[in-house]
Amino acid sequence: MPTKVEKDALTGRETTGHEWDGIKELNNPLPKWWVYVFYATIAFSLVYFVLYPSIPWINGYFPGILGDNQRLTLERQMQEGFEAQAGLRTAINQATLEEIVADPQLLAFAVAGGRAAFADNCVPCHGLGGAGQAGGYPVLADDAWIWGGTLAAISETLHVGIRWEEEPLTRWAEMPAYGELGILTPEQISDVAHYVLTLSGADGADAQAAARGAETYEWECAACHGAAGEGIQDLGAPALSDAIWLYGGGHAAIAAQIANPQHGVMPAWGGRLDDDTIKMLTVYVHALGGGQ
Repeated sequence: MPTKVEKDALTGRETTGHEWDGIKELNNPLPKWWVYVFYATIAFSLVYFVLYPSIPWINGYFPGILGDNQRLTLERQMQEGFEAQAGLRTAINQATLEEIVADPQLLAFAVAGGRAAFADNCVPCHGLGGAGQAGGYPVLADDAWIWGGTLAAISETLHVGIRWEEEPLTRWAEMPAYGELGILTPEQISDVAHYVLTLSGADGADAQAAARGAETYEWECAACHGAAGEGIQDLGAPALSDAIWLYGGGHAAIAAQIANPQHGVMPAWGGRLDDDTIKMLTVYVHALGGGQ
């Protein structure tokens, strides 16, 4: 016998037969237009499934009847781009850094290519536009350089890295741990930190402690950092007189660096990146505003 259809007394709609605490569920079918659109999406997905790459196989995947996908399209577009740039890339390969900078067209191309390479490889440490980050990642857009900011110096730093043990020619400079090794007493370290503060004209230096620290600085620090704290780039010794600090510029931070210094590490990009890319990176970094 057919099931008797029950209708809701208030709305006059049929119910599904479900009831919770006296509340009955109305039988409200989906709108016809929604159902038709849903069926159309199913049909579209089946057609797409056949035309384009879809399910994986044991030894690959179903390539689709059209045999096209976005990865192949991207590869094709990149190849076309490289072919269009072939002339400029050849010129970059054959020109010196100085010749690239002197040629407006090559300079624009190198800066654009260097910016892309910088975003892919350098931004995580040095920040967008070479803005630097706290914790020992130097700014590349100012005029303070530990190892030199000339084209040749930047190029060498990129090629060999800094304290990169896998590269035998890497740039290497290491400040002694004056506190951990017992070279200086805590009192002497504190005095030298006060003196270093005076070199950059920073506030908070104790005049008497700085006076005591001056002699210690002369004996222990001036050989690398310079008599006036100007730094010596050939040694990788940063300037102490410019109020630019990698690990903090307060008395406590300076004293901690003297007692047990931190040493940053930069990978050697020679071999990781081709020479043309390193050239463009060099030109880009030099053009950020702080190149010498």
